[in-house]
Amino acid sequence: MAGGPIRSYLRRRGGLIVPGLATLAVAAMLQVFGVSQLNRTGLLLFDGFQRIAPRPYEEAPVRIVDIDNETIRRLGQWPWPRTDIADLTRRIANAGASAIAFDIVFSESDRTSPARLAKRLQREGGSPAMRALLESLPDNDTALADVIRQAPVTLGLFLTREGRGAVPAPKAGIAVLGSSPSAGVAGFTNAIQPLAPLSAAATGLGFVSLVGDSDGIVRKAPMIASANGQLLPSLSADALRVAQGAGSILVKSSNASGELGGTGGDVVSIKIGDFEVPTTPAGELWMYFTAPHPDRVVPAWKVLEGKLSPAEMEREFAGRIVFIGAGAVGLRDLVATPIQDRDLGVMVHAQAVEQMILGKFLTRPDWAPGLERSLLVVFGLVLAILLPAIGATRGALLGAAMIAGTMGGSWEAFRTYHFLLDPTYAVIGLTAVYLVETVVIFYREERQRAYIHQAFDRYLSPALVKRIVDDPSQLELGGEEREMTVLFCDIRSFSSISEQLTPKEIIRFLIAFLTPMCDILLARKATIDKFIGDAILAFWNAPLDDPDQHANAARAALAMVARLEKLNIDMPNQTAEPWPGVVNLGIGLNAGPCCVGNMGSAQRLSYSLIGDTVNLASRIEGLTKYYGVRIAIGESLERHLPRFAILPLDCVRVVGRDAPETIYVLIGDEAVAETPEFEVFAADHVAMLGAYAAQQWVAAKALLDTGSPVAATFGLAKFYGLMHDRVRHFTDNPPPAGWDGVFQATEK
Repeated sequence: MAGGPIRSYLRRRGGLIVPGLATLAVAAMLQVFGVSQLNRTGLLLFDGFQRIAPRPYEEAPVRIVDIDNETIRRLGQWPWPRTDIADLTRRIANAGASAIAFDIVFSESDRTSPARLAKRLQREGGSPAMRALLESLPDNDTALADVIRQAPVTLGLFLTREGRGAVPAPKAGIAVLGSSPSAGVAGFTNAIQPLAPLSAAATGLGFVSLVGDSDGIVRKAPMIASANGQLLPSLSADALRVAQGAGSILVKSSNASGELGGTGGDVVSIKIGDFEVPTTPAGELWMYFTAPHPDRVVPAWKVLEGKLSPAEMEREFAGRIVFIGAGAVGLRDLVATPIQDRDLGVMVHAQAVEQMILGKFLTRPDWAPGLERSLLVVFGLVLAILLPAIGATRGALLGAAMIAGTMGGSWEAFRTYHFLLDPTYAVIGLTAVYLVETVVIFYREERQRAYIHQAFDRYLSPALVKRIVDDPSQLELGGEEREMTVLFCDIRSFSSISEQLTPKEIIRFLIAFLTPMCDILLARKATIDKFIGDAILAFWNAPLDDPDQHANAARAALAMVARLEKLNIDMPNQTAEPWPGVVNLGIGLNAGPCCVGNMGSAQRLSYSLIGDTVNLASRIEGLTKYYGVRIAIGESLERHLPRFAILPLDCVRVVGRDAPETIYVLIGDEAVAETPEFEVFAADHVAMLGAYAAQQWVAAKALLDTGSPVAATFGLAKFYGLMHDRVRHFTDNPPPAGWDGVFQATEK
């Protein structure tokens, strides 16, 4: 069943997956409700995209006439007489501009008008004749109004939230298709307006207010705003309307015919004449800025001083929407944009019209939030579920690939389709899922390491424990079958020793004996299974693989015998620990398949092993006392030690086993096996056992007599005495027909 492995995986890894899923849920909720700091991160990313790939500048019917520093130097300080503004307007209109938009609010009367100068002259006691002359001259504001009335001019006004006052009606109606968007767009309560004669003379009227995001950066240009419930167009929107000679501006809401989703008052688009502009729900245009380009800006002094020929004036202004703004120091209206830290406000209006005319928009589709949430959930689920299985390193690679894919997709959507898709929550959510699950996994691993240390510190060498801790996958808990080597070690005549010592002295004696024996075993990569009174059970090749298990076991046994001989010399001469004379031991070794792992009950487990190999090793250790040898091994182990000094002892049928086993004695390592004395003795010894098996009692007795003195030097004195007794017995009492030479052991 396909679901079986999945359910099993989730059941085993659930404790690691759940924290990641909880983190993912928190990230998803934050994404739904929005966090201003995280939202700002997405905006900064979009800024970076614009800096890397700004909108390419294309020639568009838009120009800026800039009242710059050079203009102020040539024509005098601001504010200028309105007659100069009128002259500037007239020249641009005569050059064929389709619309002239002022990013300047003429909210106060011109103080240089003749009538105002006459009043001042009166206060100062000036000539009545001069005063009368001034009063007869035309008013500057009236002169500007006359020019505005004859030109396609759009004037600017400021919208504010200070106090509550009258706001002007738009020059053209604003029709709404769908629900009224006034609740969703930026709202204001007051306005700083142009003088009434100027406003009445103008063809268009739009607000110039630009409000940046929470970090002060202007990323969107409002197309409409609400002032005391009245919808008003922006300077750029109304200038585009005036340039086309269009009627009303059409605002389409999200619940208009054919539009789905969102709330009823969300703005979808604004139609200005022939141009339909996609907007944010608040009626704003996402700005897609170009890098600074000199071709769109004409200094005002060149126009006013006639530095441009009629042909040049026509080339610069004919059929174009011309924005007039002040860029001189002290006059400039500066804003921060994704491209520029300090840019002219009039530049935003001009580039907004460029985008509308060229149709080059940045858009954030209505399906973008759904896609962003889906990416977070899908990628987060995949990472949370797979991370416990693949580990921190591969999980980091997977998470990095997902983040790179999300970031790359966002960049490609911007570069190719001009879509604004925010990867912030997906990136932060995936990072958080990875970090939380990694911490949980690390905590679990630390607990596992502590468990491994607790379970094996007393049974394995520190080097082996470190290997398991570094790579727990080498440890198969729960039981497995392995080819292993098993050692049983027992103190001879321990009952007699116990009679000589008090209980506390027995414990101290065992510690003095077992400690150096265990040091030897651990140094030879053994696992110490348990202590059975005075006996030691140890094994090789678990929990870690040991390709040299057989040699390690043989060398450990030989080292234990050598260490005991030294202890028998050193310990009686000191009084710190009790040592009852000469202590002897027997060691049984065997090799073969065993089942090893955590064994016991549900309440208490122990890492141990079982199997016929273990039982036979125990019987072999018991036979060392009968044969009078210190180290006896089984035939399966003997086959793996071809270069060691090993001799056969007997063919035995041990208690509990029907099949006979050839028992060998381990006398020494390779160096002993290569000595001439051992080689000669080994040949005679094998010949003696051959004669015994062939029932050649005379030959066997002769070889026993010859080899007994040498046998004592190899620790086989008791064995040779035993064989003498057997030969004498069979000489006098021949074995029955079919005798196979197998000795039947009667004790364990």
